[in-house]
Amino acid sequence: MRSAGTVAELVQRQWGDHRPGLRYEDIVLSHHQVASGAAARAALLADLLPAGSEPHLGVLLDNTPEFSLWLSAAALAGAAVAGINPTRRGAELARDILHTECRVLITERAHLPLLDGLELPGVRVLVTDTEAYAGLLAPYAGAEPGDAVLGRPGPGTRMLLYFTSGSTGAPKAAVCTQGRLAAAGQSLVDHFGVRREDVHYICMPMFHGNAVIADWAPALAGGAAVALRRRFSASGFLADVRAHGATYFTYVGRAVQYLLATPERPDDREHPLRIGFGTEAGAVDAARFRERFGVRLTEGYGSSEGGAAIQRTPDTPAGAIGRASDRDDLAVVDPSSGRERVAAVFGEGGKLLNGAAAIGELVNRGRTPFEGYWRNEEADAARVRGGWYWTGDLFFRDPDGFLYFAGRTEDRLRVDSENLAAAMIENILARWTDAAAVAVYAVPDPVAGDQVMAALALRDGVRFDPDAFAAFLRDQPDLGTKMAPRFVRIVRAMPVTATNKVHRAGLRLAGFWSGAAVWCRDPEGRYVPFGEEQLTALTGEFEEHGRAELLSSDAGRAWEGRPPQLRHGEDGPRQQDQ
Repeated sequence: MRSAGTVAELVQRQWGDHRPGLRYEDIVLSHHQVASGAAARAALLADLLPAGSEPHLGVLLDNTPEFSLWLSAAALAGAAVAGINPTRRGAELARDILHTECRVLITERAHLPLLDGLELPGVRVLVTDTEAYAGLLAPYAGAEPGDAVLGRPGPGTRMLLYFTSGSTGAPKAAVCTQGRLAAAGQSLVDHFGVRREDVHYICMPMFHGNAVIADWAPALAGGAAVALRRRFSASGFLADVRAHGATYFTYVGRAVQYLLATPERPDDREHPLRIGFGTEAGAVDAARFRERFGVRLTEGYGSSEGGAAIQRTPDTPAGAIGRASDRDDLAVVDPSSGRERVAAVFGEGGKLLNGAAAIGELVNRGRTPFEGYWRNEEADAARVRGGWYWTGDLFFRDPDGFLYFAGRTEDRLRVDSENLAAAMIENILARWTDAAAVAVYAVPDPVAGDQVMAALALRDGVRFDPDAFAAFLRDQPDLGTKMAPRFVRIVRAMPVTATNKVHRAGLRLAGFWSGAAVWCRDPEGRYVPFGEEQLTALTGEFEEHGRAELLSSDAGRAWEGRPPQLRHGEDGPRQQDQ
């Protein structure tokens, strides 16, 4: 079968296919029923959108069948879906909806309180789990794909407006066209050998690009079914996989660590899963996951922007992501000069010996598939400079051209004039068997630059043993002399964003202020509780060196482990520190 040029074509191919196509709890819809439901919604949308308006609709839903149906409907109609993040609140939430010029907003009763009091002029709100919604759809029940379009869908038709999860400033809505989404789906079909009998388990939030681009799209392109989970659940993961016969799933952030933290069972390998695809699992956790569950995790690299891609090959070394794809000319460069960094030199135990010279920002010097941000020329110009696409991610490469992820540019630390990458330190700390999750970030140094701080979420029933942790650090051959954390915060569960990535902004804001389970390393390398006495002494150092303004904000003291709008994955406690 030839590759489709648009997502609309892929949806149309489902017509007449009566195999199971969508699973959710006790609901099973055939591929044909999905295409039929999408056609009905496309026809409704064509009647609802005012003439002359942008063909955009917002979707404020958990991972329910309606989300998938509206994605397909938008493709058929030639419209674009803006995924609306339900962890946003108030003016920020309204801004996301209005910025993307959504004239129709699809939501459910569970999320209606989020809209209370918001000014959303010209926005029609449809609530999916109501009789009014069913009545609104009923007249369109006989629609077929292609009956109602806002404009003939083509490869260049906007399909997604997905907000990027930046740590500062208002989120930017990355544009993804039907052609790019269809091509991304087909690429993963080819890479993983997606079969028509496969079932893709979608437990990551569908308002984020990972779930749609890396999970929903390849299922659609390969004729496979999808199984939806309303929200990620570590305790419900294997039960879902078995119930739906899932063979493929995607992950981001710390989801893998949550799964590894569940109690081990003798039947952990009794399931149909054959592959997981995602980012930021880390080599240690990937190995643990394969050993326990018998499932290979494949680390990929990409983003909603689609500006660069790295492909994993069978000869990819442990710890590396892969090489540049054939279409890309990727380089690791000095962000200030644009000069290419030197190749990495490794020592005993894989220790990176020349991080300061090897680590740089990954850029794509070739033709980039980046399609821009919605109505944000300033962000476009920052992303594409001098004809290059700047990813905002730190990497290093070995002499054979394999690329290794070293974190985000904002996650870089400068300790005693030496540049360090948070991701590299995290990979080392992840080996500590007492840790269920780790995060590394910068806090200010009283003299200059940064100090290393780590947040550790411990396994169930384990208490922090400072002596054992210090001994563990001494035993790591690839832990550089500047990498050992000066401060350690013990958290009950790692704070994450709505897309299951570590909420580093909240951790940085918490800093090393007392009033929580924070430990500091003394000159002998021992970890001692960080209390008021230590804070007073450290404050004096900052004042002595004229850097007291770095401690002047009341935000850190007021935070006390409760940054706004953080969550800790399924069943995670709301309080932060133990």
